[in-house]
Amino acid sequence: MQRADRSVPQGSVFAPLTFCCFLLQWEVVQRTLNGSQLYTYSVCNVGEREQDNWLRTTFIQRQPAASRVFVELQFIVRDCTSFDGATLTCKETINLFVSEADADVGTTFRKGQFKKVATIAPDEITGKNELRINTETRVVDNLLRKGFYLAFQDNGACVALLSVRVYYKTCPATVQSLASFKETVAAGENKDLRKVIGECVDNAVSEEQPWIFCTVDGEWVVPVGQCQCKAGYEKVDNACKECPEGFFKPTASGDSCQPCPAYTQKQGTGAESCPCLEGFYRAQTDSEMDPCSGLPSAPRNLVASTTQLSAGKLLLSWSPPEDTGGRSDITYSVECQRCDGLVCQTCGEKIRYDPSSSGLTDTRVSVSELDAHLNYTFTVEAHSGVSAYAPQLPSTSALTTSLHYTEPPKITTMRLVERTPTSLSISWDVSPKARVQPRAFRYELMYRKNDANSDVTTYTVLILDKDSVQVSDLAPATAYMFRVQAVGIDGSHGSSMEEQFETSSEDSLTTNNTAVIFGAALGGAAMLFIVAVVLFLRRRSVTPPPHLYPLVFTEQLKPLKTYVDPHTYEDPNTAVMKFAAEIHPSHITKQKVIGAGEFGEVYRGILKAPGRKEVAVAVKTLKPGYSEKQRQDFLSEASIMGQFSHQNIIRLEGVVTKFKHAMIITEYMENGALDRFLRDHDGEFPSFQLVGMLRGIAAGMKYLSDMSYVHRDLAARNILVNNTMECKVSDFGLSRVLEDDPEGTYTTSGGKIPIRWTAPEAIAYRKFTSASDVWSFGIVMWEVMAFGERPYWDMSNKRGFRLPAPMDCPSAVYQLMLQCWLQDRSKRPKFGDIVPLLDKLLRSPDSLKTIADFDPRISIRLPSTSGSDGSPFRSVSEWLESIKMSQYSENFNRAGVVTMDQVMQMKNEDIKNIGVRLPGHLKRIAYSILGLKDQTSTLSPILIV
Repeated sequence: MQRADRSVPQGSVFAPLTFCCFLLQWEVVQRTLNGSQLYTYSVCNVGEREQDNWLRTTFIQRQPAASRVFVELQFIVRDCTSFDGATLTCKETINLFVSEADADVGTTFRKGQFKKVATIAPDEITGKNELRINTETRVVDNLLRKGFYLAFQDNGACVALLSVRVYYKTCPATVQSLASFKETVAAGENKDLRKVIGECVDNAVSEEQPWIFCTVDGEWVVPVGQCQCKAGYEKVDNACKECPEGFFKPTASGDSCQPCPAYTQKQGTGAESCPCLEGFYRAQTDSEMDPCSGLPSAPRNLVASTTQLSAGKLLLSWSPPEDTGGRSDITYSVECQRCDGLVCQTCGEKIRYDPSSSGLTDTRVSVSELDAHLNYTFTVEAHSGVSAYAPQLPSTSALTTSLHYTEPPKITTMRLVERTPTSLSISWDVSPKARVQPRAFRYELMYRKNDANSDVTTYTVLILDKDSVQVSDLAPATAYMFRVQAVGIDGSHGSSMEEQFETSSEDSLTTNNTAVIFGAALGGAAMLFIVAVVLFLRRRSVTPPPHLYPLVFTEQLKPLKTYVDPHTYEDPNTAVMKFAAEIHPSHITKQKVIGAGEFGEVYRGILKAPGRKEVAVAVKTLKPGYSEKQRQDFLSEASIMGQFSHQNIIRLEGVVTKFKHAMIITEYMENGALDRFLRDHDGEFPSFQLVGMLRGIAAGMKYLSDMSYVHRDLAARNILVNNTMECKVSDFGLSRVLEDDPEGTYTTSGGKIPIRWTAPEAIAYRKFTSASDVWSFGIVMWEVMAFGERPYWDMSNKRGFRLPAPMDCPSAVYQLMLQCWLQDRSKRPKFGDIVPLLDKLLRSPDSLKTIADFDPRISIRLPSTSGSDGSPFRSVSEWLESIKMSQYSENFNRAGVVTMDQVMQMKNEDIKNIGVRLPGHLKRIAYSILGLKDQTSTLSPILIV
């Protein structure tokens, strides 16, 4: 046997093993083949029977990882037909055997130690005249010991063994994705792919360790993870090289080095960054790849403007900087100082900016709540993303300006001049400071009866040009409250004063007849004098002097609307001051968050005002970062609530507006929103108690309707309940006053409408009236009688359907719902009709005993045959969850009712016996079982006619 060739080409996957041979009954023969002398191991005893000739190799040491080796044989086999008379014993195959060992056993040979690997047959048979060499390769697998022997057995063939080559396969050393992998022995045939861990080449790193698989055939497959050149290095072939001079790379990545960007210092080789030149900067959000930028120059052309209609306000405007420093993220901030003589100080939190005092992207800002006759210095700074990193001061423009306008004077005293049974004459004084200023103001006088027992408070408003007035057509012996305040021509209001005066009784009329006659005569003379003066003035000029204002008492004495829309005020802050009391924040203690509104969180708190008993309140807050418009929208609800006084309307305690964090303070309603309260107490209240709650809601809505006021968002979620279960209307965010057109409608300017609660004409034409509130009240009635169920359930389109009567709903109550839902709004009842009707039902409890028809097949919340996906209920718990009775799942389990077939057999008595006691819950489960039994029923909607 020839020694295996050890000269293996570079990169070969063959690793040879060397050995010699141990001859047993074989001969060494020298032959000439193709002109070369070869030594072969031969045996050719074909004429003898029972041949058993063996040739064993010497001990072959195995590499520890090489559990699989390949044996390549080159041999010659004579054709058995070429031997005369020996065909019966001649064979043309040889056998390959293997035996493992941990040490060389020398010449010791035992056949039993060997295991057969394969029988090898030639592809080419050698005849008498020509030699044919065969090459065959066999695999010896699963080798475990330190070495092994190979043996070749002949059973009667004429064979010559020319060479034996033994080798194993390896995956060669390689570099892939900048990771180097060492030469690895291939795995065995039945073994998994061999995982090989690699290492990054010099100056390369990897987030995860790179590795690759070596196959049984000595091939690399499926590389995982890759190395990347470090910062300051880039990939060149299979290595990482330094960035050249003037180039940089900031991070470990597969990117190439880049030239240093603009306004940076060029570095030597291997640079990771290019620092900014002096006077240039990068923002925190900028990358090392971005150029450096300079600071913006100062804003230009800063000016301030104001008008008479905007007293107390300034509009600041400016032009952008001439040099932006090469950046587009320019913002502006405004600072204010006020100077009184030689003393200057910051303007403080009183000054308001719209939209803000900092972070401005527009080149203008509105400044309000400025005082008159003071010098203000405004400084506008230009900022960019790099301003925070610059050591020098920011670029600024400053402007000093003053406001000169006449503040409405303060009313100091009010006094009664004269009174009769039907009239009162009063006058008032203003602060001395106002007397030396121009008279650019009038007076607004409001008066009302001081009647605590009345549900409706009616104000009469007079606009006057002088500091006295006589009010007529009053009731005898009646107390009236008078409030007067000065109003500037720009709409600003001075502080007001309120006093009570009382008309005299009828008994005093007789004793004063003489005085009355004398007064009448004097008044007639005065009237003649006034007529003469007026005729004289009309001859001189048709237009009255600009400092006089016509007094039209005939029109002004007519009672105006009792509700004033705060959105009609030019300055919404004026409406807040007029209708809401200011509370100092030190009097309010916030305790815990109870909800969240559109503008911020809602807290339960305590109000302890001087001279008042401590009371629980709800505190609505305005979230930080608000704009001036958001603040005005937030406080507008207080301007609305402050005008209402009724036991079924949420009461406004006051507002906080003169401090940084604005708040609205209302009475605290312990039981929260009505819909949630009813869901939490489903089935616990009788119909009589529910109708009583509806009566309170209707009374509150009648009060609003009498004030010519439309709520627009009446729903159970906007009704609050206190600890005595008294209901109060709240949430006036969508509400608006009625216009003066004959139908009293209001057209919205856009926004979302609560569709499920809104009347058809309001949805179609965005027309809102008290009649549309009546429609919404009908939905609220259904919500209350259904214990907070969602109207129309999960129907995506409610148009064309009437809500069916809830379970146990009195017929009279459901009929009232249907009247509220009439298509013709003129035929719907008014709140003035609804309140006495509900009172009548409460006075006659027997009228509530007749129950409206209830069909569980119509009620979508009680599915008749299946779950929400249309398939039959798969379990009792799924069925109970669909009717919102899942709290009784354990009761059904304990009673052994675990299948829907068992549920179908239950009767009312069975439901009681498993622990369902509340009448409302008992009926809900019973009605649902009834619906389950009637599987042929279909939904029967009632169309709106």
